[in-house]
Amino acid sequence: MATRCEIFCEILIAILLPPLGVCFRHGCCSVEFCICLLLTLLGYVPGIIYALYVIVFINRDPDDYYWRPLNA
Repeated sequence: MATRCEIFCEILIAILLPPLGVCFRHGCCSVEFCICLLLTLLGYVPGIIYALYVIVFINRDPDDYYWRPLNA
């Protein structure tokens, strides 16, 4: 599980460049990255919103199948 400092840095990067933050979390060949890239090209704000959602709520550990907030 990622530490709070890693998550904070990913959130800051996601606000500046949304696809880069998602790339750090899920990789550059993932569906999340492609959706974020498309949303960012269509509009900057939807890209930021989706990137924050992916970073905070979608867990990158393949063993954990539950979607939950990081503080739960």
